[in-house]
Amino acid sequence: MLSNREGQRVPSCTFRTRQDNEWVDIKTDDLFNGKTVVVFALPGAFTPTCSSTHLPGYNQMAKAFHENGVDEIVCMSVNDAFVMNEWAKHQEADNIKMIPDGNGLFTEGMGMLVDKTDLGFGKRSWRYSMLVKDGVVEKMFIEPEEPGDPFKVSDAETMLNYINPEAAKPQLVSLFAKVGCPYCARAKSMLQERGLDYEEIVLGKDVTTRSLQAVAGATTVPQVFIDGKLIGGSEALEAYFAAL
Repeated sequence: MLSNREGQRVPSCTFRTRQDNEWVDIKTDDLFNGKTVVVFALPGAFTPTCSSTHLPGYNQMAKAFHENGVDEIVCMSVNDAFVMNEWAKHQEADNIKMIPDGNGLFTEGMGMLVDKTDLGFGKRSWRYSMLVKDGVVEKMFIEPEEPGDPFKVSDAETMLNYINPEAAKPQLVSLFAKVGCPYCARAKSMLQERGLDYEEIVLGKDVTTRSLQAVAGATTVPQVFIDGKLIGGSEALEAYFAAL
């Protein structure tokens, strides 16, 4: 039976991390004392749900969390520091503090250490998220004890809705661009002026002209999408902002 530790202090332990090719010990107090921290814990780096949804969701919504009083977002997993660092690079998770609980001591103290030897994983963390204020757990979202790897309540949106149901969700912006394109530079400048984070997809590197035509119905760049809606080129983007 997984334990809910709401109202209790987080376990006290030391995490072995790697920073600039040096070992750096981070204590629980360093992470939590005097701070409001969102933690999301998951079974393993580079695993499907963790990589496709769980980590990206918190990374993309980091700005909204900070705007609503969260000082730091921590990803916790029973992995070593090298694996966690490489996963952060692969995911471009610049907004997340990656904490390796290599020996599972913190996870065990939270009552979230589970046996996944049937998958060849050994002891791992159950998937959950929590809001910690000055070292005390205010809220936990623990995935239901079902077979497999349920992912229903520990996502970023659920946590943000708990913190502030009226919080503005970040817009999802994708920009198809080409190196050296002045119109692309103009579009990026307009997005930056409005504080909008965007994913840049470079023609010829990340995608082909044929693929661009398939998704945007055009072969010219830039092509901007906001929340799944095609806005178009730089002039269309300017008109879109003017109409807001």
